[in-house]
Amino acid sequence: MKRYIFKNLIIGSVVLFSFTGCSDILEEKPHDFYEPGYFKTESGVLQGLTSHYAHLRWIYGQAYYYNSVQTGTDEHTYGQQADGNFKDHDLSGVGVITPSSSRADVVWNNSYSDINTASGIIENGAAVGVASSLIAESKFFRAFDYFLLVQNFGGVPLDLGAGELKFNSKPSRYSKRNTVTEVYTRAIFPDLVAAINELPDAPRLTGTVTKTVARLILAKAYLTYGWWLQNPNDIPTYPETPRVDPDGHDAQWYFQQAYNISLAGINGAGTTYQLLPYYYDVNLGSNDRNKEVMLYADHTQASEYYNGGSLTSGSGGSPDNFAGWMVTWDYTSIRSTNPADAKSVSSVQRAADQFLGRPWVRMAPPIEVFTNTFADKTNDSRYDGTFSTVYRGNWNLSGTGLTDLGTLNNANGLPVHPGEAILTFLNDEPATPITYSATSPSNVGAGVLPGRADYVISPKGISRRTFPGFWKLGPYRTDNNGGLGQPNAGSTRPFPIAKFSEFYFVAAEAAVKGATGSMTARDLINVIRARAGKWRWDNNGRVAKTADNSALLTSTTPAVIDINYILAERSREYFGEGYRWYDLVRTQKWNELAGKYTIGGIAVGDHTPVVVTRTIEKYHYLRPIPQGQLDGMEMTAEEKAKYQNPGYN
Repeated sequence: MKRYIFKNLIIGSVVLFSFTGCSDILEEKPHDFYEPGYFKTESGVLQGLTSHYAHLRWIYGQAYYYNSVQTGTDEHTYGQQADGNFKDHDLSGVGVITPSSSRADVVWNNSYSDINTASGIIENGAAVGVASSLIAESKFFRAFDYFLLVQNFGGVPLDLGAGELKFNSKPSRYSKRNTVTEVYTRAIFPDLVAAINELPDAPRLTGTVTKTVARLILAKAYLTYGWWLQNPNDIPTYPETPRVDPDGHDAQWYFQQAYNISLAGINGAGTTYQLLPYYYDVNLGSNDRNKEVMLYADHTQASEYYNGGSLTSGSGGSPDNFAGWMVTWDYTSIRSTNPADAKSVSSVQRAADQFLGRPWVRMAPPIEVFTNTFADKTNDSRYDGTFSTVYRGNWNLSGTGLTDLGTLNNANGLPVHPGEAILTFLNDEPATPITYSATSPSNVGAGVLPGRADYVISPKGISRRTFPGFWKLGPYRTDNNGGLGQPNAGSTRPFPIAKFSEFYFVAAEAAVKGATGSMTARDLINVIRARAGKWRWDNNGRVAKTADNSALLTSTTPAVIDINYILAERSREYFGEGYRWYDLVRTQKWNELAGKYTIGGIAVGDHTPVVVTRTIEKYHYLRPIPQGQLDGMEMTAEEKAKYQNPGYN
């Protein structure tokens, strides 16, 4: 562990919070390394604070970490172009998670430098005149990092070489892991409680943390720890330790705390944070950094310096935001016909458009996502506000070389024009069976229906090759200038990390676990469902839509809801945002809800659903300590074996 800490005490590329429309930004002075004495200066502490926000970009939006928290769940499996990293995490017989292949290493490798930076600021900030409200930001991030670590790996070290939770300035290659109870009760809980007491109600700069943000993370930590204490399915922990709280509280106490703090977060947010009136607006690119998204890993199209990556090309590595590429199928293979010479033409070209983006096809959603999770696509707006289901002609844009073609022939030989549907993923199975063909003129094995000019694929035709795109994480830019823009660059959008809406889910889950208060679990979930029923825009239809199905959605919520219902609602609300593995592991529902899935194959035109079974062992509930970490420690083979989580040696 120490070799990572001392290689980079502070990440040098620092985030910009709002480059346009706000003068309150975090100023940046890039450094590859800060000597320990730098924290004994006010400028050093302030720069260290800024680096906390920068380090988020090395985790969130990092596609391989994203893979580790999505692939293998009921939300995603591996896609047609997946390599070993993705297949390993699926646990479906095509790969095995190992200390070398697990991409939870992104969390391990990028958390400890930030933890050490936080400790340096906490120890030195007051002495150099830094306000306690600023030091509280470091307390928040130290707890935030440890919360990520303990969920992934179980017990982790609190002593980085200079003592427990002390700033370490001397390289060390020996490490000892603390227990889960110690990590929560000595680090996560005290730091977050202090942060809540000392942070301001409103952010000091756009995107900085506040009392409300700290309340959400503490509520989630209490909820997660309560589940860990309860351990309903006898999942092993490591290092082995009795599931007894050192402060004498039982699981029920923690569930109640999670509920209470969530309600405090909802009622105490004032005008700083709030639920937006429409779900569509939460993830709309032109509406980024809205009042519902409380914490994010920021990027900007205004400056490469502040974006942290190129504005014209993508590296496929941190700190680019390239997670959205992974769940984008190769729509660029779609072909229509030029009526003038009968030659095939690329009618949907790669573009920096929220519906499109750069296709890598590493991950794919199983069929159950469309038939079960999002079964109601008519009343509930969240399906339309999550996926790209209609692929429209854009060959007329500048730079394509096809701007003189006003009409192409498409399905059934019918004419289509720019902006019209070329291929549509249907909401439901049609009454007339779809005729699929591997040699379809569509070039992607799509089917046809009588009288329709667009090619079609039904929910049961979803495959590892073709599936609705992920509109939520699609790119958004304002510099395309009538052309395709820069679709190969990493997304310049912020990656969402914490949303105000989650207070309702945390409180509802705690209520299902026995917490009591002014709102029942059903009350809380119905706040979310009521919003889901409201439409102002048909996203895939690209037309205004005024509808309020709130009464219908809330009336159909079960009178008594259980954990599975909450998990289904969480998936509808946060599909593909990096929550799912944590949700299934916390509730110990991973094997029950994701042990089997259905999907078509990787070949063009393969729309035959196949049931796939995963082998999810109890030891998989913890990720392996990265092999690089073990290789770097000067410990005996026996000590290293004991350091590793069981099942991975």
